[in-house]
This record gives sequence, structure tokens and C-alpha cells, in this order.
Amino acid sequence: MKILILILTPLLLFSKVHYAKLEPIETITLKSAISAQVTLVKMKLEGKRVSKDIIIKLDSRLDHIKLKSIKESITLIKKMLNTNREILSTLEDSFSRQEEYYNRIDTIQSASQTQKNNAFYSFVNSKTQYLSTKEKIDSLKKQLVDLNYQIALLKDSISKKTISVKNRFIDKIFVNRGDYVNMGTPLAQLKDLTSAKLVLFLEADELKNIKNRRIYIDNKGTNYKISKIWSVTDEKYISSYRAEILIKNPKELFSKLLKVEFKKKKKR
Repeated sequence: MKILILILTPLLLFSKVHYAKLEPIETITLKSAISAQVTLVKMKLEGKRVSKDIIIKLDSRLDHIKLKSIKESITLIKKMLNTNREILSTLEDSFSRQEEYYNRIDTIQSASQTQKNNAFYSFVNSKTQYLSTKEKIDSLKKQLVDLNYQIALLKDSISKKTISVKNRFIDKIFVNRGDYVNMGTPLAQLKDLTSAKLVLFLEADELKNIKNRRIYIDNKGTNYKISKIWSVTDEKYISSYRAEILIKNPKELFSKLLKVEFKKKKKR
């Protein structure tokens, strides 16, 4: 009986061997969000890990000129608003007095029709000036709203023309200084090297009790877990299911081929 147990023990620990390439957790392709000419490219950063830096700039000269012009227009409109508010205050007093005079003279029987008419026309004219100035103030306010929206658009455009990178590996830069790019044009390819993943293709029988198995990498036991398993078979490996193992702060070199095994946990 003891001999039989010794023979079965290696069989219980036996597992299928997989080989997986250590890949960055994420690969990002930066694309232009706007159409413009490339004015700056830091090609020296290609192939390097960047903590924080600007890698590409697009032409924003006209945006800055227009932004300055709009800010000057806003200053003038605000002055016009203040002036018209003072005018409105004066017209409001005049309109109130004209209305009061008209209402009073209209009830006086001894007043001639000419006096009544003149009082009415003065009242209407005063009211028209008051309402016209009030409408002008509203129009100026609307212009301010529109100009502030244009400022927001310009600032957004300017920000999109400065391509900065933080804590990423610059794998490739696709543009050169002087190129003209359109919206959607690829600018650079970045990789996140802070974590890595191993992609495996497992058969259905390997997925049974997979959570109860320990992951061995290059013959060494680890505490890693499968982070994701696809619920449908892979398009290429039609009888297998894609699975990923997430590795934080990998010590191994990226693109290195690693041996992966899933073994039953030894009973203590």
C-alpha cells in the first residue's frame, strides 16, 4: 500500500506545461484629438521609460492669438455693460416719472388732448428707450456667455495640442516635426510597465478546480492567481480558453518566455 501511494503522489502533482510571454499590462496608442501641424517631437524619448514629460506638441499659435483677442473683447463688453447699466438706471427713473405724469394728466378733465397726447408719447418713448437698453444689456450678457464658451473650446484645443506622458514606456513615436496630422492620426505607442500579464490558453479540463491549484513559474511556486478567464473559447485556439495572470512590479524582462504550471496544492 505504501508503494502504491508513492507511485500515485507524482501523478497527482503532474500538470500540463505552458509557455507564456511576459507582456506589459497595457499597450496604448495615442491618437490626435485635433487637426494641426506637429511643431515638436522628442524622438530621444523613444524606447525609454518616462516619469513625466511632453513628447509631442501641435501648432497652437493661432489658438493663443484668438484667446488673447477674445479676452480683450470680454474686457470691452464688460465696460459696455457697466455703461449701459448706468444708462438703464437713469432711464428707469425717467420712465417711472413719465408714466406717473401720464397717468395723472390722463385723469385731469381740464387738460387738453394735445397735452395728454404729448404726455403719452413721452411716456412711450421713455419706455421704449428703457426696454431697448435693457435688451442691449441682455444681448451683451449673451455675448459674454458665447465668448466664455469659445475660451473653453480654445483652452481645450490648446491642451489637446500638448501631448504629455506620465509613468509610461515610449515604445514608438509615429510622427515627425513638420507633419500635419488629422483627428484620429496615431501619434505614439505607450506601454504600462508597472504591471505585467501572462496570457495562457487552457483546455476545459484544466479549468476544473483551477482555484485550488498553485501557479508555478519557471519551476518556482508563487502566490499569483488567475486574474481573468474568458467564458468562450478563443477564435484562434478553438478548443482552449484564454486566461491571464497579473504580475505586479515584474522583475523579469518583458517579452521573456516563462514556463507556467498549475499544480495541486500539497496538503500540510
